[in-house]
Amino acid sequence: MKLKTYKRVTCRDEYSVSVQAGENNYCIPRDDSGPYTAVELGFPTMADPMLNGYAEDSSNLTETVYGYVPVMIVRDLIVKHGGAVMGECPPGVVMLMAEGMESIREAWEQKRLREEKEENK
Repeated sequence: MKLKTYKRVTCRDEYSVSVQAGENNYCIPRDDSGPYTAVELGFPTMADPMLNGYAEDSSNLTETVYGYVPVMIVRDLIVKHGGAVMGECPPGVVMLMAEGMESIREAWEQKRLREEKEENK
């Protein structure tokens, strides 16, 4: 069976984090179907005190994974950062979307296109 990789969650304030679950991740249950009560987060764009105590490497908080993070904390983390504008989460994780998400998604897409244009100059 091919492992599912969930798309990185990006929030309204540009905070982003990988949210993963499966038999090879630090999650509960440790299987590929869920629904999950705790999941693995990884490589956030900035450290957040809500995740204190879950980091595998507390000396480098943006370059590590966070194991067995309760799904309620993940939900609250997403809300704290303005709600999700893109990405996906494993079953059991409530990913609350940012208000006015469509206009935000359009803005992100425009930003991405500008950055690509700059890189191709």
